[in-house]
Amino acid sequence: MKTQWSLIAALVIALLTAVFAVINVNSVQVNLLFSRVSIPLILLILGCTLLGGLIVGSFGIFRQYKLQREIKRLTAQLHTLQEEHNSAMEAYDDGMTYDMLDSSSTLSTSDKDTEQPPSNPDRLSK
Repeated sequence: MKTQWSLIAALVIALLTAVFAVINVNSVQVNLLFSRVSIPLILLILGCTLLGGLIVGSFGIFRQYKLQREIKRLTAQLHTLQEEHNSAMEAYDDGMTYDMLDSSSTLSTSDKDTEQPPSNPDRLSK
């Protein structure tokens, strides 16, 4: 929606500039620091509008280029951090598994040590 409104605004400004340029067709003197030139005002208006559009467009392209480079850099950083996180989580999970195995084996051996063999009543009676 924003793109549509930008396009409509650009078309309205272009239309107003064209109407303004067509109304002013008289020839004017332009001082270029080193010489004077006499050109129709319509060409001066359209030329300045075109030059302004090129300058603004080049700044926009440069800004977009910088943003794309920033996006690539941040994406690479995100992948690196995700890989570090995943490897840390795997190491943590492996450590938890070993800890759980160690604690269960410790419990089972301590249970065996404290466990008494069942007494045989027949053996005691002899």
